[in-house]
Parts: sequence; C-alpha cells; structure tokens
Amino acid sequence: MVKSIKVNQKKRGRPATGRDPVSAVRLPAALTADVDKWAEDHEANRSEAIRRLVELGLTIKTKAKQPSPARATRAKELATKVIEKMIDPDAAPEEQAQRRRRLTKGPLEFREGRVDQPKAKGKAAT
Repeated sequence: MVKSIKVNQKKRGRPATGRDPVSAVRLPAALTADVDKWAEDHEANRSEAIRRLVELGLTIKTKAKQPSPARATRAKELATKVIEKMIDPDAAPEEQAQRRRRLTKGPLEFREGRVDQPKAKGKAAT
C-alpha cells in the first residue's frame, strides 16, 4: 500500500499573538500621557509599560500611615483632658497617674494590634 503525502492544513483566522488574556483599562488623558512618557524613557511600548508599572506597584510594600508627631502630641493632649474628667478626683495622685497610663495605653488585648506603637521585644508589654 502506498503512503499518502501528509499535508498541514492551514488554520483560518488571525494567528494567536499571545497566550495571556486581554484586560482593558480606562485611563484619564493625563495618566495616559504619564504612562507614555514612562514608556518612552524605558524604551517600551504602552502595553509593556502598563504591565511593568503594575508589577512594580504590586511588589512595593507600604507601611501603615504613621501620624505626624504634632498630631500625635495633640491627640495625647485631648485624651489627657478627657481622662482627667473621668478619673475619680478623690483617688490618690499615684492612683490617678496609674489609671491615666492604663487608659492611654489601652487594654492589653488591643495593644498588639496598634500600628502607632512600636512592637515590644521579648515578653509582652504591660
């Protein structure tokens, strides 16, 4: 029996350009101009620039926003005024100071979750 000649059939339609799914994004004109400028500076086209900028944005770890020292001081002053009104005036001055510290630090259960205080090293802070 004679073997037939194998012929590759051509596929119809446009050839595949990539394997990744397409994601459309709406950008304001000013942001598009900034992306195009970045792409020009880094010798990339707009699609590659957007991919690289998104990857950069996803890899950067941001810290929790810390209050400015002036705002933190003002918050402490306001908290002290409110606490002064709550503390029993008949208590001894040492007891009042202890209550004030306990109220400003917060309950032990919540201290670990606070982002405005440095983490205690070693054993738990009291």
